[in-house]
This record gives sequence, structure tokens and C-alpha cells, in this order.
Amino acid sequence: MEIKQINSKSFKPWDKYVYNHPNATLYHLLSWKTVIEKTYGHKTYYLAAFNKNSLTGILPLTHLKHFVFGNSLISIPFFDMGGILADNEETEKALLTKAIKLAESLKVDTIELRHTKLLSSLESQNSKLKTHKVRMLLKLPESSETLMKSFKSKLRSQIKKPIKEGLESKIGSMELLDDFYKVFLINMRDLGSPVHSKKLLQNVLEQFNEHTKIVIVHKDNKPYAASIISGFKDTMENPWSSSLRQYGRLSPNMLLYWAMLEYACNKNYKYFDFGRSTPEEGTFKFKQQWGAQPDPLHWHYISLNGKPVNKKASEKSKFNKAIQYWQKLPVPLTGILGPMIRKNIGL
Repeated sequence: MEIKQINSKSFKPWDKYVYNHPNATLYHLLSWKTVIEKTYGHKTYYLAAFNKNSLTGILPLTHLKHFVFGNSLISIPFFDMGGILADNEETEKALLTKAIKLAESLKVDTIELRHTKLLSSLESQNSKLKTHKVRMLLKLPESSETLMKSFKSKLRSQIKKPIKEGLESKIGSMELLDDFYKVFLINMRDLGSPVHSKKLLQNVLEQFNEHTKIVIVHKDNKPYAASIISGFKDTMENPWSSSLRQYGRLSPNMLLYWAMLEYACNKNYKYFDFGRSTPEEGTFKFKQQWGAQPDPLHWHYISLNGKPVNKKASEKSKFNKAIQYWQKLPVPLTGILGPMIRKNIGL
């Protein structure tokens, strides 16, 4: 078996392997290499395992190094999933061994692998498994009409409310990016979180243009809520969604989620992925009301510096203070400073 680093951005066997693997996700596709490098300039290491010239496994890795946020190899940063895809445990171990050697040469502190399934090959490593987060999956019926009928009357009335208030939804692509980012930027400031660069979203739309859309809920052409959805195999993903708090009484987010679900049904997707949540918290319960069920995420952390992966309580306290300060900043300033910080945060 031979492990090679794929430097090309158009290595067709990679994506063919991803589409044929039962545990593959959207975030295993090779185009994320282009998105991450082109947006933030991070160095990526896309490892491929070959047995007699046949591709038998892959591992996409990105190196994030910052004096505050740490020095890690992550598969993959900014999203919930990634990690090792392989034909068998032997290939998994070979890819992991190569990743550890790479990490040692780069002098990184940790390797973080984000899987949807538990990999037995990682149990033998000095790794810490975290399953405190879940992704919320909704199995979709054959039509949006059937889905609407499956909802409780309270949820149906919540969807109808913004429509009665004159709000409408529309679905498009790059032409809606500015509207999306207006909502996204304000919402991230209000949450106290540095915002991603608009360039990241632009690059995602360019690289995945065939299966990626922007959804906008608006009134009089003014955006109140917005999201980005991207399809992979039988699942529609929702990596980003935001709504403006000042219009909360109109429930634009309810129409936004219905528009996404309706679109996914009409495009014959079998599942809708609402994204990452912490069980029993607010976003978890919001997604649960739509019928979404929790599917555990398996995040493995391998420490290479001998230090435990858990963050100290004092560090968490400092982070909470940073959130409070960020919420007080002018929105335009967060649009400038946000991407400079966000690029270094793996979550």
C-alpha cells in the first residue's frame, strides 16, 4: 500500500471514490481543497491510499496554526464532518499513520478527525472521542405536500404566519449572495461570533454551483432571513442559516426552513441535514419540532504534545467575555475584523 499526497485540484478518482463510499459526506469532496486554500490560504494535505494503483482510501486534512487558537490538522475545519474514508481497517490505519507522521513534521499539537461513524482503527490510538454534538437529520417523504401534512397544527400555523405578514421566499445562486451576507453579517455580530469571509461563500457557490443554492426570505426586496443549502447524494445540507432579530415577531426563520425543506422534497432528496446541535439546547429543540432526529457525530482528537484536549474553564470564561465585547462592535467593523479571526477557528 502506498499513501500519496494529492496536490492537483482536479483528480477525478478522488471524487469518484467519495461518491461510491457509503460513509462519504459532502465535505470529503476534493473541491473543498480549492475553497479553503483560495479563501483563507491554509495549507491542505489531501492523502490518498493506493493498493496496486487502485484508490482504497482518502483523508483530507487542513493545517490551522495560530498563536491563540492553536496548531492543528483538521478534517475538515469549519464544518461538522470529514475524516477518513477507507475500504478496510488496514487502509484506515495506514492513512492515520501517515497523518500522524505529517503532524509530527509540522509540529502540530493535535489532529482532529470528524466522523459520522465510529472508526475502530482509532480506538488503538491515544485519542479522545467526543460525541457531545449531533447532526439533526430529517427523513423526507415523497412530496412537500406530504411533509406539510405531517406537521402539527402549531408548526403549520407558524409557517403560515410570515406569509400572512407579506413575507416571501426565493431561491437562487450568486445573484443573492449580497442579500445573504447582509443577514449573515448582522446575525453573527448579534451572536457574538466572528463572521466568515464573503469570499468563502462565493468560492463554495463557484465550486459546487450545480447543487448549491441561496434561500432568501424577504419583504419588499429587503432580506429578513437567509440560508445556503447544498446537495450531496441523497442528502440536502444546510451549513449556514441566519435571520434578523429585529423581525423575529414575523417569524421569517419559519418560512426560511419551510422553503429549504420544500425545495429538498421537490428535488427528490431523501434527507435534510439541519446541521450540528447540542442535545436539549435551543437549536436542538427548534430542529426537533420539524421531525429531525439526532445522529451522533464522532470527533476524534489525537494529542501530539502530551497535553489533554479539554479546554480549561478559565479559557471558556475568556471566550464568553470576547463574545460580549464582539456583540457591541459596529456591524461594518465586524465585517472587516471577523474573517481575519474566523479563518483560524476550526469550528
